Amino acid sequence: MYTVSDFVIDRMIEWDLHHFYGYPGDGIGGFDGALERAERDDKAFRYLRATHEEMVGLMACAHAKFTGEVGVGIVTSGPGAIHLMNGLYDAYGDNQPMVAIVGQQGRMSLGSESQQEINLERMYADVAEFVQTVTTPMHAQMVVDKAIRVAKAYRKPTVVIIPADVQNLKMEIPDRQHWVSRSGVGHPSQRLTPPEDELRRAAEVLNSGKKVAMLVGQGALGATDEVLAVAEKLGAGIITALLGKAVVPGNVPYHTQQLGLLGSKPSYDMMEECDTLLMIGSNHPYPEFLPKTGQARGVQIDLSPKHLSLRYPMEVNLWGDARTTLAALLPHLVQHEDRRWQQKIIEGMKTWDEITERQALAKAEDGINPRLVFHRLNERLPENAVVTADAGTTADWYGHHIKLGRHMMGNLSGRMASMLAAMPYAMAAKFAFPERPVICTIGDGAFQMLGMNGLITLKRHWREWSNPTFIVLILHNEDLSQVSWEMREAGDPRYDTSQKVETMNYATYAETLGFKGIRMESPEDVERVWDEAFAADRPVVIDALTDPNVPPLPAHITLDQAKSVMKALTKRDPAEADVIKDGARAVAAELFAKANHSFFGKK
Repeated sequence: MYTVSDFVIDRMIEWDLHHFYGYPGDGIGGFDGALERAERDDKAFRYLRATHEEMVGLMACAHAKFTGEVGVGIVTSGPGAIHLMNGLYDAYGDNQPMVAIVGQQGRMSLGSESQQEINLERMYADVAEFVQTVTTPMHAQMVVDKAIRVAKAYRKPTVVIIPADVQNLKMEIPDRQHWVSRSGVGHPSQRLTPPEDELRRAAEVLNSGKKVAMLVGQGALGATDEVLAVAEKLGAGIITALLGKAVVPGNVPYHTQQLGLLGSKPSYDMMEECDTLLMIGSNHPYPEFLPKTGQARGVQIDLSPKHLSLRYPMEVNLWGDARTTLAALLPHLVQHEDRRWQQKIIEGMKTWDEITERQALAKAEDGINPRLVFHRLNERLPENAVVTADAGTTADWYGHHIKLGRHMMGNLSGRMASMLAAMPYAMAAKFAFPERPVICTIGDGAFQMLGMNGLITLKRHWREWSNPTFIVLILHNEDLSQVSWEMREAGDPRYDTSQKVETMNYATYAETLGFKGIRMESPEDVERVWDEAFAADRPVVIDALTDPNVPPLPAHITLDQAKSVMKALTKRDPAEADVIKDGARAVAAELFAKANHSFFGKK
């Protein structure tokens, strides 16, 4: 018998969705049975079972980020549906198309407080652009089609809830009758271009600028050539938002990398001095790092109209796809012959690169300088590498020291900044692109959350990959270091009871799973360990014993921030001595001295 579940699987394949991430349970049991039949019939899909529903959600979101396709997560009712939420919010916050297929208890049990029965539509209402329970076989077609179409159109997560007693019903194709919608497959291209008069208005603003700054986000992925062509015409500098890091190659001399706490000094200076701002495909959530109100004329390009003029008052708002809009805008732009602004940015970036290299080579007081680990990784990245970074200080080092080449990919949890996401992100990247080398960078606290479970999933599948390179770098510093630094910035000492991460030998754990585990115990080990990891014939876990007290201070640290850190240290911070020594060695000595003098009333 051809069931509702059989139909839903076939319909997703018809929509060109071929990668499914899931975790089974009795609330989705009928659907799991249909997956087995579909696999036995050699249908065009791949199902990967994670070790936890939170991993399912984050892998589905990451799949959308890395491929541009709709990510699919399949979970059971009750607790499974709840565990999925973090991945859905990750997709919602970072504007990624995702469809969740979620089980539910039988229709007659709804509202009765039955086992694992909760109001899923109410629960998902805040995060899903569309959420609907399938009530009858005829209903399934419209619900699935609309969920996929809405996910693609709005680049947001949607949820299809299928009660257990509907999953195994005989499928009925909708016919013509009252209340019955008959839907179809297909979605129009999102290559949306603004009208000519709006393009001319935007060009007038940009052509008049003498100091043009471009802020480029993930919405410009696939538009690298157009972004560079605009920058060349305008003599502009380019800043990439963290999620847009891969849009502009790292070797472009006027690409100043990121902005804000994870950014560079040239990026900060560019925003302080520009007279014109062009934002492309970015919803940068930190408006305090954008130009002052009235300082710069603004043009913004975004496929999501609700993001236009949201962070900065723009003069011209262009609703459109980055690639086609920039291509249509280019003929209206005038070649800027004066290159003094762009050259200043290039010189600033040269200085910044020298500073970050000196910071990386500085000796750390208690373990390896984590900057050195990322600096040496950056030197060795294969041209088609995929790099994922976790939230916390890992993201700081990723932002400061990793420069992605034109054919590389890189990503992390953006607006949600979810700990542990680097591992499911890396796994999704590898399953989508088994031929690419993948490097996951993650802290020990995040790895202990669910990263260890992720390795168990890899154990089952890694021999299927055409390229075995999958490296997990664990920053083993026994500290939730980002939060420790945030406590210091707030003027409080580090609280050891909450911040300490229990130690273990991660390399040995990797070996028990059949992987290669390598300890990185001293600065002298760093280059050798990276070379060994890239040469390995299987996945590798690098257990890097890094110093938690190397400060991830922003390039533009304010006097108030520095004063707060010094104030915290006077409150008997457990790492006071190491923080001061590491801070000085990280080319921040003058900042600490400045704060110290001010704090004690000296000039």
